[in-house]
Amino acid sequence: MYQFFKKAIFLLAPETAHELTIDALSALTNLKLCGVIPSPKKQKPVNVFGIEFPNALGLAAGLDKNGDAIDALGAFGFGFVEVGTVTPKPQPGNPLPRLFRIPEKEAIINRMGFNNKGVDYLVERIKESKYPGVIGVNIGKNKATPEEDALSDYLYCLERVYEVSGYVAINLSSPNTPGLRNLQFGDNLVHLIKGIKAKQAELDLQLAHKPILIKIAPDLTEEEVKELAATFNELKVEGVIATNTTVSREAVEGLPYAEEVGGLSGSPVRDQSNYILKLFREQLDESIPLIGVGGVMTEHDAEEKLKMGADLVQIYSGFIYSGPALVTKAIERLAR
Repeated sequence: MYQFFKKAIFLLAPETAHELTIDALSALTNLKLCGVIPSPKKQKPVNVFGIEFPNALGLAAGLDKNGDAIDALGAFGFGFVEVGTVTPKPQPGNPLPRLFRIPEKEAIINRMGFNNKGVDYLVERIKESKYPGVIGVNIGKNKATPEEDALSDYLYCLERVYEVSGYVAINLSSPNTPGLRNLQFGDNLVHLIKGIKAKQAELDLQLAHKPILIKIAPDLTEEEVKELAATFNELKVEGVIATNTTVSREAVEGLPYAEEVGGLSGSPVRDQSNYILKLFREQLDESIPLIGVGGVMTEHDAEEKLKMGADLVQIYSGFIYSGPALVTKAIERLAR
């Protein structure tokens, strides 16, 4: 059935299709009809970050930025759903068009620019959710916030989502917010992580501890990975998400929309994402878990992430191109 749905929805502009899908899933939640969505029959719980996940497969951030469809998306069987990226203030994101499909490569290019309704709206949506799995919240900075003041935005979001989240992901790797990727390196990174950990310690005095993860880009050299891993080890980062979208166009060169500015996801990012994931596993302390994301288009891709060293796996573009069947197959594959 999904293939018929995809043919129809792919006739629409990508962002229109995205919004209609989220609206439909949100309606299922509001009408309490999430039970009609078939879920996998076989699951294997896993414990990561001290959290019990129903299974090792999650939905990556970006699909449900505002938490409008958590229950419906969770009903497909995901062990965890990561919402966001969310910013302190609502913002419209980049000008349209900003989302492009490359079906020949099962790829997507986006330059959404952290469009969202703001952190307070997201928190209320999470509070209303009945989803029994783990909810991760991906936080970022507003575009108008200067790079040197980025920490204040992250602390603002962290304080507001801490109570309602299962874990918090710090997005330093989107290519669509100017200067954001500069926060991944050197003194900028150290300053940011130390500030976030200080706020976390303060919040832990009032609320249950929540692990904080760093999401990194796939466009890194081996030396940059070593440098990042050393910083993460020294500062005792609790987890790493590898990876975000890529700015490389080598795998889609010559295809329609290939030259559009933005982050490329889907099958073209798989190999580079796996390479970075494997490097991080080799360089990070064993105590630091990894979430593998990028190019998971089949259940075998999900399994490959675990072989590369991931403790959990996320999908996004694969869900767009293959639908709920991929979720079921991947969860059952990982369970075996």
